[in-house]
Amino acid sequence: MVLLVPSMATQKPFAFAVGYKKAATMKSSRSTTKSSIKLLTNVEKLRLLTKAEKAGLLSAAEKFGFSLSSIEKSGLLSKAEELGVLSAATDPSTPSALFSLSLFLLALGPFFVYLVPEDYPWEIVLQLVVALVSVAGGSAAFAASNFVSNLQK
Repeated sequence: MVLLVPSMATQKPFAFAVGYKKAATMKSSRSTTKSSIKLLTNVEKLRLLTKAEKAGLLSAAEKFGFSLSSIEKSGLLSKAEELGVLSAATDPSTPSALFSLSLFLLALGPFFVYLVPEDYPWEIVLQLVVALVSVAGGSAAFAASNFVSNLQK
């Protein structure tokens, strides 16, 4: 008898054998060459919760109504998993994709300012908005790339 249990990190079923005879002959559906990323272990190694506590982020989140019980009641973690946010944190290609996105966004600002003429005031405002958004987005993507890369180590 085989019991299939879905894995939250990979969204692929993982087979468990019931009985010692079948357990000896059954192989898991996970690849043995690919090492799995232990996200919570890495969060613990990096002492992220301690750093967040010292920075006052946890008390600030509570002031805005974000406690663990309110996050659980709102279904925020299950929604994040549905959107693939939690799975992306364990995907080895995520840091490089975020880094590529940051390079694109950081290059987009100057390129857009160079291409758009400055004949009318609305064009200057458009240049400014696109440049600010690209710098902010590129910086955020670069920081997220570094953060996810550190989580995966």
